[in-house]
Amino acid sequence: MTGFDQPAESRSSSSGPHRLAPLLAPRSIALVGASARPGSVGNGMIRSTAELSCGRRVHLVNPNYGEIDGRPCFPSLSSLPEPVEHVVLGVANARLEAQLDEAIACGAKAATIFGSCYLETDSAPPLLRRLAAKAAAAGLQVCGGNGMGFYNLDQDLRVCGFPPPERLERGGISFVSHSGSAFVALVHNDERLRFNLAVSSGQEIVTTASDYLDYALDQPTTRVVGLFLESVRDPAGFVAALENAAERDIPVVALKVGRTAESAALAVSHSGAVAGNHAAYEALFDRYGVVQVDDLDELANALLLFGQSRRVGKGGLASLHDSGGLRELLIDLASAQGVRFARISEATRQTLASRLDYGLEPINPLDAWGTGRDWEPVFTDCLAALAEDPDTAIAGLFAEPRDGARVSAGYERVLKAVAERTGKPLVLAANMAGNGVDELCRTIAHAGIPVLLGDVSALRVIRRAFEHRDWRALPRPTPPATPSGLRAKWQTRLRIGRALDEAEGLELFGDYGVQVLPHRIVETADAAQAAARELGFPVALKTAMPGILHKSDRGGVKLGLADPAAVAAAWEDLAARLGPRALVMPMAERGVELAFGAIEDTQFGPLVLVSAGGVLIELLKDRQFALPPIDTVRARRLIDRLAARPLLDGKRGTPPADLDAVADALARFSVMIADLEGLVQEADANPRVAGPAGCVALDALVVPKQDGR
Repeated sequence: MTGFDQPAESRSSSSGPHRLAPLLAPRSIALVGASARPGSVGNGMIRSTAELSCGRRVHLVNPNYGEIDGRPCFPSLSSLPEPVEHVVLGVANARLEAQLDEAIACGAKAATIFGSCYLETDSAPPLLRRLAAKAAAAGLQVCGGNGMGFYNLDQDLRVCGFPPPERLERGGISFVSHSGSAFVALVHNDERLRFNLAVSSGQEIVTTASDYLDYALDQPTTRVVGLFLESVRDPAGFVAALENAAERDIPVVALKVGRTAESAALAVSHSGAVAGNHAAYEALFDRYGVVQVDDLDELANALLLFGQSRRVGKGGLASLHDSGGLRELLIDLASAQGVRFARISEATRQTLASRLDYGLEPINPLDAWGTGRDWEPVFTDCLAALAEDPDTAIAGLFAEPRDGARVSAGYERVLKAVAERTGKPLVLAANMAGNGVDELCRTIAHAGIPVLLGDVSALRVIRRAFEHRDWRALPRPTPPATPSGLRAKWQTRLRIGRALDEAEGLELFGDYGVQVLPHRIVETADAAQAAARELGFPVALKTAMPGILHKSDRGGVKLGLADPAAVAAAWEDLAARLGPRALVMPMAERGVELAFGAIEDTQFGPLVLVSAGGVLIELLKDRQFALPPIDTVRARRLIDRLAARPLLDGKRGTPPADLDAVADALARFSVMIADLEGLVQEADANPRVAGPAGCVALDALVVPKQDGR
C-alpha cells in the first residue's frame, strides 16, 4: 500500500439513518417486472441487484412467472410475504401508474423508475406529473424516471436495468448524473475511478441532485462528489448541500451543461444582457468553492485529483519528463492554461545535477531521460527531489503509459517509490488523452496516485486545484455593514415599478456608500450654466427625461463642456431632440472604465457583476459574478480575474487606480443589492471610473422588480 492508498478519513455521519436510506440503502426490495428473458430490463434487474449476507431481502414480482432461476416470483406487491421499503419498477410506461399506486398502498418508502414516464396518448395532467404528485403526497423517494438507477457500493447494492461491469470497485467518489450516457462513461467505462455511490437521477420527479448530494456528504467514505448537471430543481436544497460540503471540506466537482449565454431579450440593463443563463451558477460555485469543469475528460481527471487524500499546498507544479520536445509543449500549454511552475531552490538543483546524465539541465520542468542507463533510480530520485522542493505544490510524471511496455512498468515503480518519500500530491499525466481502460492506468490509479489523461485536461485540473487551495485559504466573509433604515426608505419608490431616473439612482448609490460624482438636475439653459459654474468646468450634460434608459444610444450625452456657452448649446440640442430635463455632472478624472451591475436570478436570487465598462461591457463579455453580499477580499478576487485588470495598474503614464477603493465600492454595491433583494430586478453603475482618487459612478440605472418577474 502506498502513502496515497489510505482509507478515507474517519468522519462521523449524522445521527440515525439518512432520510434517503429507504431509497439508497433499503432493508428490503421488490423487483417489479422481473424476467427470465436474457437481455431484458427485468432480467438485468435481477442480475444487478445483489442479495447480501447482511440480511437485505430481494423479492421478484411478475404475474407471468412462478419462479425465476429457482427463486420464487410473486404475482403482485400485495402478495409478497412482507412489506418492502424499496420498489424497483422495471415495467412499461403504461403500467407505471398502477404499479406506483400499489407500491404506495403496500407501504413502500421508495421507488426506482427506469421508464421515460411519457405516454403517446395521455390525459391531463400528463403521466410524469401524476406520478410526481402521488409520490410526493405519499412521501415516497424516487430515483428517476428515465434514469439508469444507482449503485451504492458501500452497501454492495446495485439497482439497474442493465448489469454493470463486474469489475466495479468501491472507492471514495460519489457521482450524481442527469445524463445516463455520462453515468456510463465514468462509472462503466473509466476503470481509473472507484465509487462509493453513483446515481443516474434522470428526471428527478421527486428526489433531486440536492438530496443525493446531501446523502453523499453524510457518508464517511466520501472524499469527493462529482455532479453532471442539466439544471437544479431544488435551488434552496442545493445551496444548503453546498454549504454542507464547504463546512465538511469535501470537494464538489461540477460539469454544468447549458452554459451558452442565451439572448436576454427582456433585459433592460447591460448587466442583464451579458449575464446569460449560467451567471448564477458561476456565482454560486464561486461562493462555495465548487470546482467547475468543462468536459467529461476534465470531470474524470478532477475526481481523481480531488478524490485522493493529499491536498495541494503553496507553490506551483513540478514536472518530470522523458522527452525534451514534450517538455517544451507542456511549457507552452501551461502558459496558456495559467499554471505556474515551481521555482525550485539551489539545493534542489544540486540534487538534480548529481543524478542527471551529462548535458541535461537541472531545472523545472525537468527532462530526465539521457542515455537511459539506470533510468528508474534516476527518475525516482529526481521526481522525489522536485516534489520535496519548498515551492512545489504538486509533482507530476508526464509520459506515455502503455500496457505491456517495459518502460511504462518502470513508471509505476517510480511513482510508488516516490509516493513513499513525499507527502505531497503526486500524479501520472499522460500526454495524450485516452478512455481510462488501460490496466496500467487502472492499477496506478487504484494505488492512490491519480492518472490524469491528456496534457491540457491535466493542466486544467491542476490549475483548478490551485484555485480551490486559494479559495480554502480565504478568511471568513466580512461584508461592510448594511446601513439601517435604507430598505424602508427606498421600498416605497421602488414598488412604484418605474425605473429610477439617473439622479434617483445616484442618490440610492450614495446612500449605501457607493461613491458617485456630484450632480444637479436642470430644466433650462440658465440653470445648466449655473450648475456647471457651481460644480466646476469641464462638465458633462446628459438627458434626464423619463423613459430614456440608455442615453448614449439616443445621443443624449454631451461630454467635456468647457464653458457656459458650450453648456447652453448642448442643453439647447438635448431639449430640442429629447426634452428639457437634464443632469449636469463634472467630468471625472482620467481612469479605467469599469461597470458594476446586478440582476435578480429566478433560482438563486440577486447577483452582482463587475466587468469592463462603458461600451465594452457587452462587446468583451469580460465579467465576473458573485452572490451578494461580498467583502473587500472577495471583491478584489473578482476584480483580479478581469481581463481588463492590468489596466488598473497604470499604463503609458496613466497613474494606477486605487484598488482598495475599487474593491470597497464593489463590496458596498453588493451590500446594497443584498439589502434590496426582492425590490430590484436589474441595476447598472456603468461606467465607473477607477483612478488614483477612487472609483466613482458616472451613471446609474435601477429597474425595480415587477410583479411576476
